[in-house]
Amino acid sequence: MAWVSAIILLALLHYMIVGSLVGVARGRYKVAAPATTGHPMFERWFRVHQNSLELLIAFIPSMWLFGWWVSQAWATGIGLVYVAARVLYTVQYLKDPKTREIGAGLSFLAIFVLIVGCLYKAVAVGFGY
Repeated sequence: MAWVSAIILLALLHYMIVGSLVGVARGRYKVAAPATTGHPMFERWFRVHQNSLELLIAFIPSMWLFGWWVSQAWATGIGLVYVAARVLYTVQYLKDPKTREIGAGLSFLAIFVLIVGCLYKAVAVGFGY
């Protein structure tokens, strides 16, 4: 589970870096806390950070469970796709929010595969397979 853990940590590192950059954007674009609106570039950074947080709640447990019950190697590969998709999403959203579909879609697809794989394994084990 070392590689599974490493991928989860990479996802958390991405989240922390984007969070730090939200703080930088807050200063650069003069958006005083607790405001979450203001300059459009600040709002993009803020949304990337919030969207990443929203997905982490599904990614982390599904990644862990998939690695534990299904396959550590496949979890690692799917997790790498997720992390790469989140980086792509960040770049796309900052450039133009309308171009975020590929990064967002791959992020959701990775989580969907993890969840379906875990659900399949849970049902199989439940029926004694």
